[in-house]
Amino acid sequence: MLHLLAGLICIYAPTCVKVAYGQNEKGERFLCTAVPIDKDTSCPVQSLPVQSASVQESIKNEKETCIQKKLTELQITFSFFCLFNFSKQQQMRANISGASFPNELRNLLQRRLEDLENQLLKKVSELEEEKSQLYNETVAHRQRTDSTLNSLMNRISELEKGGAGFKSPENFKISLPLRTNYLFGQVKKSLPEMYAFTICMWLKSGSSPGIGTPFSYGVPGQANEIVLIEWGHNPIELLINDKVAQLPLSLSDGRWHHICITWTTRDGLWEAYQDGQRLGSGENLAPWHPIKQGGVLILGQEQDVVGGRFDATQAFVGELSHFNIWDRVLRSTDIIAMSNCSSYMPGNVVAWTDSNIEVFGGASKSPLELCEDRLFDN
Repeated sequence: MLHLLAGLICIYAPTCVKVAYGQNEKGERFLCTAVPIDKDTSCPVQSLPVQSASVQESIKNEKETCIQKKLTELQITFSFFCLFNFSKQQQMRANISGASFPNELRNLLQRRLEDLENQLLKKVSELEEEKSQLYNETVAHRQRTDSTLNSLMNRISELEKGGAGFKSPENFKISLPLRTNYLFGQVKKSLPEMYAFTICMWLKSGSSPGIGTPFSYGVPGQANEIVLIEWGHNPIELLINDKVAQLPLSLSDGRWHHICITWTTRDGLWEAYQDGQRLGSGENLAPWHPIKQGGVLILGQEQDVVGGRFDATQAFVGELSHFNIWDRVLRSTDIIAMSNCSSYMPGNVVAWTDSNIEVFGGASKSPLELCEDRLFDN
């Protein structure tokens, strides 16, 4: 214990004074002389009048001790000593009080011990404050992360339910503003094998020449299983199994129109409706050909291979909504009721809901109240 205190006083004494203090169990006294901080740290010991051989031996031993002790090592040792050995610290105080030191030295030692205690307590307080700040920052970060995750989960839940922020799952439209080969929508589900169908939709396009391809359905081995297209200055065409029928529809005036197309494999009979009126019909369009299952249904592009290889010149430019497919021929009264907004019938094969439709390449979804007056005024 006294060896440690000797090192402490050797390093921190303000002037180089000759001090003799303490003694061990052999009656030997120890001596150390402090030097300025910019001087050699070898701690030379000034000579004193020789009192005994034991005192000389103590001076020699103390010189070697001072060489080995560095300020940082002593501070670390003392810090750990105070931090983890409080009871020993108290004993150290008792030894200082009980030792036969000169009063000046005892006071210096006690002041230095108190200074180190205060430094240690200040450092502990700073560390506790920093720990508290880090904890608070961690809690705040965790709360922000949880809030973001909850928002994402709510958004995913909305998408799974088909709501997506629209007033109802079907009250939205997709916009395809540019004639490119990368803007399109896709119906997530495929079609079953069908021997008849009715396809209805609302669309608006002012594109010229031709509105492009509102939809196409391709299957392995036949990219043109079902296609509706107006390309260039040609009339609107319905393709089934790559067979063609021209439809007397006019859709490029920049206004919303409701169109429906019916077809049955029996004799290849077809009908075309615009805004509730049947404008054309025919037969022998791919007769006795069942619509194949397992294909890809694209909105806004014509497929040269199943699901891809789009041609920008054949792309639809405009807006689409309420694209529905039934596996039967609807009655004309049902078609008229949908066109004048007196009733709404979701398709039993493909229903127009947000969860069923994906958009790609910059195509977008936005709310649409289908039967408001502005629908017919735009």
